[in-house]
Amino acid sequence: MRLMQRTVLLLGLGLWLTHAVTADVIYDKEKLSDAREHQVKCQLIFSENTKALIVTVAGRTVADIPYNTIDKFSYEFAKHHRIKQGAIVMVASLGAGAVVMLTKSKTHWLTVDYHEGQTAKELVLRMDKKDYKDIISTAQAQTGKSVEMVEGAVKHKKSKR
Repeated sequence: MRLMQRTVLLLGLGLWLTHAVTADVIYDKEKLSDAREHQVKCQLIFSENTKALIVTVAGRTVADIPYNTIDKFSYEFAKHHRIKQGAIVMVASLGAGAVVMLTKSKTHWLTVDYHEGQTAKELVLRMDKKDYKDIISTAQAQTGKSVEMVEGAVKHKKSKR
């Protein structure tokens, strides 16, 4: 009886592990940048079954990029002061607004360069600060392509002259 229970347990565990290894990886806090540089909330899916990177907006697929058509991934970050947000807060409280203006925000960007036939295309995604490291490692693991870390990311620092 115990042998039967162990066998069933091991078979169940094996099936679960097989499913876990081949399951799609989904990130749903990302934003897609369009041609006018507007950002819309999207879902980023690394599909193990179809071997494709899929981007959906409001349940509609906007990009379905097979892994073999991806030329490269690039990661970049940008830092900037929260001037606009600080000015808004300053209306209510001068001190709090000044503090907000002194803080910085950091954004994380993933650029996917790929091709459809002979046409080169680019997809730009803003990644959530809690997801960007996982997305980079998933992209490398699923596609086999390394993610290029772009040097000289925009930091908005004063240049020395």
